[in-house]
Amino acid sequence: MERSVKEQQSIPVSKVQRAAKFISTGAKVGGNYVKHYAKKVVNPSLSKEELHNNNAEDIYNSLSQLKGSALKVAQMMSMDKNLLPRAYQDKFTMAQYSAPPLSYPLVVKTFQKYFGKTPDQMYDTFTKSAVNAASIGQVHKATKEGKTFAVKIQYPGVADSVSSDLKLVKPFALRLLNMNERELDHYMEEVESKLIEETDYVLEVQRSLEISAACSHIEGLTFPGYYQEMSSERIITMDWIEGKHIKEWLDFNPTQEAKNKVGQSLWNFYHHQVHNLQQVHADPHPGNFIITNDDKLGIIDFGCVKILPKDFYEGYFALIKKDMLLNEQELNEVFYALEFISDKDTEEEKAYFKGVFKEMISLLGKPFHAATFDFADDSYFEQIFQLGDRISNDKMFKKSRQARGSRHGLYINRTYFGLYNILNQLGANIKTTKPKWLE
Repeated sequence: MERSVKEQQSIPVSKVQRAAKFISTGAKVGGNYVKHYAKKVVNPSLSKEELHNNNAEDIYNSLSQLKGSALKVAQMMSMDKNLLPRAYQDKFTMAQYSAPPLSYPLVVKTFQKYFGKTPDQMYDTFTKSAVNAASIGQVHKATKEGKTFAVKIQYPGVADSVSSDLKLVKPFALRLLNMNERELDHYMEEVESKLIEETDYVLEVQRSLEISAACSHIEGLTFPGYYQEMSSERIITMDWIEGKHIKEWLDFNPTQEAKNKVGQSLWNFYHHQVHNLQQVHADPHPGNFIITNDDKLGIIDFGCVKILPKDFYEGYFALIKKDMLLNEQELNEVFYALEFISDKDTEEEKAYFKGVFKEMISLLGKPFHAATFDFADDSYFEQIFQLGDRISNDKMFKKSRQARGSRHGLYINRTYFGLYNILNQLGANIKTTKPKWLE
C-alpha cells in the first residue's frame, strides 16, 4: 500500500531547531487568538469553534513535523475526550495513525547506523514508502525467505529530545488542559519516564515477548513473533499481521456477535495483565490493534507498559468494589495512600475531595459492578464527561494548592479510559470478568 501523504525529508533534531519550531507555533496560536478577539468585537456572539480549529491545525502540523514525545502527548490528550475541545481531539487523533512519514533515504541511514546494511541487503523486499506513520516511528512492509514482516523504524532524534520536548510542550499543555503548573509537573515526570522507555526498542521487544507469552492462552488474541537478530535500539522486525484497524473493520458492518467477541478478547487481555501480571499494555488506542480476517484481535505494540506497584493496585481496586466496603479509617488510609488528600488539606477540602473521588471511582467502576456491561451505552460515557466537566469547573477543585492523585494513577486511568473507549467504538456487550475479591 503506497502512501500519498507527502514525505518528510528531514526532522529538526537539535534543541535549538525544535525550540524554534515551538516558538513559531506559539506565535501562530497567539495570532489566532488576536484574530478571534478582533472578529468578536464585530460579532459578539462568535463561538470559539474557528479559533479551536485554527489552533488545532497549526499545533498538529508542527508537532507532526517534530515527531516524538510532543506528538505522543497530543495523541494521549486526544484519547481523553474530556480534556480537549472537539477540534483538537479530531486533529490529534490523526497522530495515532497518520503523521507524515519519513523519506526513504532517512530510513536507509538508520539501517546503516545500526546494522551496517541497507534494508535491501537485509530483506528480499522492503517497501520504499511507510505503510503507517505515527508519533515515535513508522512501519514498512518487508519479506524474506517467504515470510512477511512489519519493520518499525524510530524517527531520528526522538530518544534524545524527550526531556527538552516536554519542557517545550508544557505551555501548550497548561493552556489546553486548564491545569495549574503544580499538577502538570506532578505528572510530567511519569510521562517522561514512560516516553523514554518507549524509545528503547530493545526493551519493547523483551516486553513484547514476555507479555505475549503470558497472554497466549487467552482466546481470540493473536500476537506477532519478534526477530531479535533483525532488531536493534531503533528498529524492530516482527511478523506482519494481516487485517484491518478497528475503524476500518467497523466500516464493513461486522455482526454484533463479532463485535462482542473482539470486545471480550480485549477485556480478557486487560483483565489478565492488570490482575494477574500486574503490568499492563498502557497504550490502548485503536492504532495498536489489528482485527484479522477470522476476527481475532492482534496486539501489535508493547512500547508503553506500566508496572503496577502492589500497594497502589490494592488501594485503587479497593475503591472500585461495588459498595466500597471500607470503614472511615480504612477509607482515609486509601485516600492518603493514593494521594487524593493530604495533611496540607483543611477539613473542608478533605471532605470535598473524598466525595469527588468516591463519585468518580464509583462511576468508572460501574462496568465491574455487573456480570455484563453494554459499552454501546453512550449515556454512560456522557455521565463521565459531565462529571469531569462539573469537577474541573468547580471552584474548590480550581483553587486546590496541590496535585491530586498518585502519579501511578495517570497510566492506569488512561488504560481504562482507552479500553472503555475502544469497547464503546466496537459497541460491544461483554462479560466483565473480575478477580474474586473484587466481586
